[in-house]
Amino acid sequence: MLQCIRFSGRQRHNLRHIGNSFHQRRRNSTLESPEVDVALSTGRVIRISSGKYARFADGCSVVSVGDTAVMVTAVAKSKPSGGNNSFLPLVVDYRQKAAAAGRIPTNFLRRELGPSEKEILAARLVDRSIRPLFPADFRSDTQLVCNMLAIDSSNLPDVQAINAASAALALSDIPWNGPIGAVRVGLVDNEIIINPTRKELQLSALDLIVTATKQNLVVMLEGRGNIVNENELRMAIKKGTKEAQLIINGIEKLQKSFGKPKRALEPMAQAEEEIEAAVRTMSEMRLREIFRDFAHDKFSRDQAVANSRTDTIDKVWSSYPSVDPGLITECFNRFSKNVFREMIFEENRRCDGRQLDDLRKISCAVNLHRPLHGSALFQRGQTQVFATVALDSHESALKLDPITSLDTGVKSKNFFLHYEFPPYATGETGKIGPVGRREIGHGALAEKGLVPIIPHDHPFTIRLTSEVLESNGSSSMATVCAGSMALMDAGIPVQEAAAGVAIGLVTKYENNDTKHLQDYRILTDLLGIEDYMGDMDMKVAGTRRGMTAIQADIKVPGIPLKVVMKSLQKAMEARFRIIDIMDETIAAARTLKKDCWPVTDQLQIEPHQRPKLLGPGGINIRRLYLETGVQLNQEDEHTFRIFAPSEAAMHEAKEYLENLMKVEKIPDLEFGAIYTAKIVELKDTGVMVTLYPSMPPTLLHNSQLDQRKIAHPSALGLTVGSEIQVKYFGRDPVSGFMRLSRKVLQGPATGMIRNLDRSASSSSSSSSSGNSSTNSFNGASETSEGKS
Repeated sequence: MLQCIRFSGRQRHNLRHIGNSFHQRRRNSTLESPEVDVALSTGRVIRISSGKYARFADGCSVVSVGDTAVMVTAVAKSKPSGGNNSFLPLVVDYRQKAAAAGRIPTNFLRRELGPSEKEILAARLVDRSIRPLFPADFRSDTQLVCNMLAIDSSNLPDVQAINAASAALALSDIPWNGPIGAVRVGLVDNEIIINPTRKELQLSALDLIVTATKQNLVVMLEGRGNIVNENELRMAIKKGTKEAQLIINGIEKLQKSFGKPKRALEPMAQAEEEIEAAVRTMSEMRLREIFRDFAHDKFSRDQAVANSRTDTIDKVWSSYPSVDPGLITECFNRFSKNVFREMIFEENRRCDGRQLDDLRKISCAVNLHRPLHGSALFQRGQTQVFATVALDSHESALKLDPITSLDTGVKSKNFFLHYEFPPYATGETGKIGPVGRREIGHGALAEKGLVPIIPHDHPFTIRLTSEVLESNGSSSMATVCAGSMALMDAGIPVQEAAAGVAIGLVTKYENNDTKHLQDYRILTDLLGIEDYMGDMDMKVAGTRRGMTAIQADIKVPGIPLKVVMKSLQKAMEARFRIIDIMDETIAAARTLKKDCWPVTDQLQIEPHQRPKLLGPGGINIRRLYLETGVQLNQEDEHTFRIFAPSEAAMHEAKEYLENLMKVEKIPDLEFGAIYTAKIVELKDTGVMVTLYPSMPPTLLHNSQLDQRKIAHPSALGLTVGSEIQVKYFGRDPVSGFMRLSRKVLQGPATGMIRNLDRSASSSSSSSSSGNSSTNSFNGASETSEGKS
């Protein structure tokens, strides 16, 4: 008897896709297997494959370079989720797996926990690369999961996750206007390297990821530079865009042979022409007045637009009560954006009255509070950032997790930046909790912009905190400006000042075809509303000599290289003007020390003095920290590093250490001389003796007591308090302990006897039955000085 098997809607959807994919491969297969090798100009090969893993996903691809392999799956719901989404609900998850590197996580549970900062930054790279190419009408929940299958010691996985995501979407039935290609560009000895290895990247002055689509259109830029010249940066972008075309061609071959047919896209509900005409009639004049009123600030302009939206919706809905108010709202928002953009093209002037290349008003201040090691306030228009610098010992360096260390080649960082964006920065209420992805991304970008100007051999760990107090565009670049001044205020000898600026873009295409750019306007120093209404947010940080960080968030399916190059030129010109303004406040690192600055020094001691310095179980070091706040860390056998939070604390600590190590003057002992030693303790292995009153007891081993072999010192009639003659053979070069012998004095030779008392050392020439031998010291005792 046959039983009917009932499948869920999702299972039926998956089975249908598997069947369609199978028949599609049989009909159109031009490749023998679902994989393709892409050879870059450098000879390095990228292998892109599909069809082996995760076949229930809408699309899956594995990209391998060397022994590094990344799998990306793409899944989208068949229908849009409920509600009127005005954006694409896209989620990208990037997970590093310890097993991929042959490691076990070091946390308590020994398993992967929440996403690390490295994983979040990599996920943002993938998201910003693929999001612009989704159709405007696509609103289904979509998720991409980037899974690290294996990682070697040479090839980085993050850029390959972008290529795997591109292939997974291209091969799936999810509507997407790809494919795209991504490469990492390095610069070693003025030579551009595509997809450099970890070792090459450590020597590279540039680490730039370029994502591009067909026809050399740039979709995303992300990178850092060690003050890279603008011309070198332009060459790197051009080279990266050209190399990306090879990856795109490979994915297209794979898509042609094994790709699934794209699912039908359900068009979003659109307002009728008469509704759009009514919205246009009732709002155009008012919107133009709002965007032309240069007296408006962020809140007054937003409030005026909101009032216009409410009035327009009420009037149109009263005339057409059967129309969904949500459609009217969507129509108004779309029309408002068009008016804003058209006015920029018509008047070459922006909504705050600035010309296209003008900067907002900038004001700066430093040394705002005395207890702070360094502080600065940077105000640009209505964007305000308060930056503080805290200096601490190297023990406070940021330790990275093992997988991130393997990926980046960095185990710890002695400079790191923390970016905070509280709700009040935009006049809102909200929960202040764990750091979000946006804060992590902006903080990482600003950190990249400042790392090249900080000296590598700085004696302190530097923590720079950026608090965004007001935000109306480009708070991350304001963080670079404020952070640069705060570092100088903290006395850190930075190479030169660094600044950052955001560049915007408004485009116009022929018949809404994003492949044929008709006109465009580049906007310097982006406003928040220009970012929302525009097509690009390119952030560039650097010094007068070159670029230190770049990030381009492009909202259209790619922009031509000529637009990218002009934007970089505008950013360079604006950066110079900003640095000129910053120099009026502080132009170089502060040389006059603040009372609150920490200080550091070195303490040199002999190895045998370490036990007295540390104390039992390190109690002396802990007491020093609790009483003075001073940290003492050992650098090598002879050197300790002293870190004090202030000059006064350093003086107090040195006084403490002097008293701790204070001993009576140690007499100078002559090598080969004979001294009178006092027995203070008998042991099974020998006797503990002292040569002078303040000397820590040292062991004279049984083997050095007599020429005969003895099992215990009592066999020779030795008692506590008795005195014996010993010969001194210096200190052991490894342990630093004294080397003494009584056995060598039991020969016929004569020697010089030295007597040591409490006041001073005196010598007399004498002979005795225990005079020293001139033979070399053989089998001398490895004494245990200081033990009893």
